[in-house]
Amino acid sequence: MALKRIILEMGHGNDMHGGDYTKAALRAVEDCIHHSSLSFLQTLRIDPAALEIEVTIGVQKPEMVDAARVAASLPAGTARVRVVKGGLDVPDEERGGASVIAAAAVAVRLDERHLRA
Repeated sequence: MALKRIILEMGHGNDMHGGDYTKAALRAVEDCIHHSSLSFLQTLRIDPAALEIEVTIGVQKPEMVDAARVAASLPAGTARVRVVKGGLDVPDEERGGASVIAAAAVAVRLDERHLRA
């Protein structure tokens, strides 16, 4: 099975006051998926379950992201989530803590046999 990348979207999300890395990651993925329309699935009669989705999240504290929740947030396909050091923490001196900014890349891959149908 040869997978071809058919979509690559980037996005960002944040948690301004709670310092919640998973919330910021979920918002970054939501930003990505709202940039794409998968209308070709219906046109080509492709089962959305056939999609392989690779998600990369960048945050300052990768260990604080619940990757399973991020994977579960995707509306179709089989997702793999990788969390790496990236993003940005903006310190809040007045309240303590930080505003968390997450960056996301969502790549959708499909077996090339579906593209020849």
